[in-house]
Amino acid sequence: MFNRTNDALFQLIKSLEKSEKRNFKLFVKRNSGSDELKSIQLFDALDKMNDYNEAVLLKKNPSITKSQLSNLKALLYKQILGSLRIIKDDNNIELQLHELMDHARILFNKGLYLQSLKALDKLKVLAKTHNQVTYLQQVLFFEKKIEVLYITRSIQNRANLLTQESDAVCDTLYMVNKLSNLSLQLYSWYIQHGHARNKGDVESITQYFESSLPVDANKVTGFYEKLYLHQSYCWYAFIRLDFVQYYRQCQKWVDIFEEFPDMLTVETASYIKGMHNLMSAHFDLRNEIKMAETIKKFEQFARTKAVKQNPNSRILVYQYLYTARINYHFLQGSFDDGLRMVPFLEKMLKEYGLYLDAHRVLVFYYKIASLYFGSGNNSKAIDYLNRIINNKADLRTDLQCYARLLHLIAHYELGNFELLEYLIKSVYRFMAKMENLSKVEEAIFDFLRKSFKVGAHALKPEFEKLIVKLKKYEGNPLEARAFAYLDIISWLQSKISGVQVQDVIKQRNAEMKRNL
Repeated sequence: MFNRTNDALFQLIKSLEKSEKRNFKLFVKRNSGSDELKSIQLFDALDKMNDYNEAVLLKKNPSITKSQLSNLKALLYKQILGSLRIIKDDNNIELQLHELMDHARILFNKGLYLQSLKALDKLKVLAKTHNQVTYLQQVLFFEKKIEVLYITRSIQNRANLLTQESDAVCDTLYMVNKLSNLSLQLYSWYIQHGHARNKGDVESITQYFESSLPVDANKVTGFYEKLYLHQSYCWYAFIRLDFVQYYRQCQKWVDIFEEFPDMLTVETASYIKGMHNLMSAHFDLRNEIKMAETIKKFEQFARTKAVKQNPNSRILVYQYLYTARINYHFLQGSFDDGLRMVPFLEKMLKEYGLYLDAHRVLVFYYKIASLYFGSGNNSKAIDYLNRIINNKADLRTDLQCYARLLHLIAHYELGNFELLEYLIKSVYRFMAKMENLSKVEEAIFDFLRKSFKVGAHALKPEFEKLIVKLKKYEGNPLEARAFAYLDIISWLQSKISGVQVQDVIKQRNAEMKRNL
């Protein structure tokens, strides 16, 4: 199980690089007050700890009393942020815009209105170049404030121009706000529920999408409007398991950065997320060639300056690249090869545990469990599935359901029949409570119940009957979720042919390539 401290100061210190730690100490030592020196002592103590423990901290640092600790931590937190702020990042557009705004305000407070307007002009050009509409709004409010207080006569018809610019910016912000809200709400729905479970879910999400999508949304031309528009369509298609539309919208999401190349350094995280979804779309469509090409492109991007010099980008690329590589092994049926990544994945989960959200960690556990299951190591698969089942986070009910179903099948494979009857009832109740039972799952449960009464010699015909029954649902959108999470057909074929799941997938891929 992954551990994550809730102490914000400890998390901040652990996120610092060596150069940032060195800069912090230089920043603090410019002052000689006792509080500042004591904050360095606290910094060093926290930096040496592997896990935050207040009792241990106070015991090892008797000069810091319990009554002082809260205020000292607040001071240290503020000092660290202050030291980070003075490290100039020429690639960070938002910091540059903030700096120009600070200059404009300082000049304004000095009564140097024309000089303040010049600083605002520079800010406006930079903001327009990088589509930073919220900054444009701040600039325009400030410019109007200056004009009201001091008639600059810098440009004729100044009032009309400022009014027109303000109206245009407000219109853009309105569209960005509506589309970003829609994208966020759809993504939140997916995080909570996963894919659509039934017709009611499909109708509900469709009604919400259609009623929330602005009338002229498909006519937008700006970067952020397009980004949030395609994100919204992306989540809408993914929730409904419309993988073709999901792929098309993911591709459009990534293509926006070709249309607006300057935005790659500004919205690097959004590009990374778009590439992650594009690779996932290729996986869902079983497009092995396109997926390999996209992974290669993503690996090349991972070596660029935009990623290497930004800790957040490095963490995102790391986790999404591993996700894509695991999925590619699923496509190829190379589960044994995929398992070689597990030690590196475990290291990543430990090293970046402070930054990975619970949802992402659970997905990794499920994928690792699936690798072990596909390679025939059911005991190890159960170990990782237990990490999901025992997790109390209220996230991804669908992932919890399919972890339990795979857990059940792994015990079936191991012949743990004394547990199986209890597990069948338990998993059935859990999935029914979540309104998560599809026709595919009903058929699986029905088979497992009957298998207790059928001798081992008679199981093969039962497997064959189940395959015939399940294949009827392969084209049903509401049943696609079961096949996306669990390759039940390959498992059944492995039972019939007496080989491992990965060998079934390899044989199927070889046949498909011969038929091309």
